[in-house]
Amino acid sequence: MSTFRKQHMSIEWHEIVESEDTTPAINASLKEKATLIGRLGLMMLSVGTGAWRVRASMNKLARALNITCAVDVGLLSIEYTCIENGETYTNALSVNTTGVNTDRLNSLEIFADGFHERAHRYSVEQFHRILDKFQEMPCNYKAWQLGLAAAFACCAFTFLLGGGPAEMICAFFGAGIGNFIRKKLLENHITLFANVTVGVASACCVYVLLIKLAEILLNISNIHQAGYICSMLFVIPGFPLITGGLDLAKLDLRSGIERITYALLIIIVATLTGWITAFIFNFQPSEFAEISLDPALMLVLRLITSFCGVYGFSLMFNSTKKMACTAGIIGMLVNTLRLELIDFTSIPVGAAAFIGALCSGLLASALKKKIGFPRITLTVPSIVIMVPGMFMYKGIYYMALNDIQSGALWITKALLIVISLPLGLIFARIFTDKNFRKSS
Repeated sequence: MSTFRKQHMSIEWHEIVESEDTTPAINASLKEKATLIGRLGLMMLSVGTGAWRVRASMNKLARALNITCAVDVGLLSIEYTCIENGETYTNALSVNTTGVNTDRLNSLEIFADGFHERAHRYSVEQFHRILDKFQEMPCNYKAWQLGLAAAFACCAFTFLLGGGPAEMICAFFGAGIGNFIRKKLLENHITLFANVTVGVASACCVYVLLIKLAEILLNISNIHQAGYICSMLFVIPGFPLITGGLDLAKLDLRSGIERITYALLIIIVATLTGWITAFIFNFQPSEFAEISLDPALMLVLRLITSFCGVYGFSLMFNSTKKMACTAGIIGMLVNTLRLELIDFTSIPVGAAAFIGALCSGLLASALKKKIGFPRITLTVPSIVIMVPGMFMYKGIYYMALNDIQSGALWITKALLIVISLPLGLIFARIFTDKNFRKSS
């Protein structure tokens, strides 16, 4: 029997440093200092954050260790050079895959922020042991809990997109089972295309099965078939889309382009899987049946479902419950504002998305001073619910049917919103963070 061999070999960090050496990190060799800096950058990269934040964290360690660090960051790799007293040390590191882990991101940021105070007391080996603990942090939630989080998120998403009770219930079960299966595949290190395809296909099939049963047993209309798109929205890669836009704004072109390419790969695979499933079962991405509700009641329901949707997505990003609740409150306010602007003003959907994202960034910056969570752990989950997954799907669907005109229309609508979301966060950051505001 052949054994599985890792394509990306593990780095034995402790073999690089002297395990018995108790010299404070500030007095360590350039090689040991650079290795510690590189490991932190690699761990930051592995939790899904963008190039600007990765570089900022590495710079905090470099300044505390009295060395200079120049970094080039991609989606999965880092190349960096550390300089001290005319001596240089260059290294290239990579991770095997990417994901999102906001809880670990928060812990790593706390580590980087407090490093300066400890650099004179702890050795490089001791710092590596601290990073070992972060590396070994277990996921906060089991697969069934993440399935439930996706179920609530997509159920709420369905209402916000115009779906009714039938679509919401079917999307709940479809998304829950689909994300549960995808999480199990990820736990077994199944590759990206395979886990996305199987997860989306499972979600769509469950939705189809439930809606067909409802048509037979409850005699409901087949117009409710439109909601099957909502059952697959748990795979929409909001984090790399947003962080990719932020990287482009800071001229980290390599990281930005790679992140957006990664997001597009997921979107294409997911939408094509949904399209094939719809083709097999003869489902159509038609419009939802119109629901007439009192404006005040609609406002209340939007607030509730926006909170539930953002809270669910935050849990899927491994946020703590407090972090998810904070993001949920922000998302509840800004997403409802966006929808109300669209309904009661003549403002375009892209401009409404920009205003929603801008308000999210401003609120997160204000809360950061009080509760200390990194902005990105609050802003991205709070606006992921604004990512137009349904528009993206319809664009791919119609193009697959050679209806280029309709497909281009939906893709253009999606593109305007996707561009507006990171722009809103960028300007919020420009207004509130002088370090981000300057080009240096």
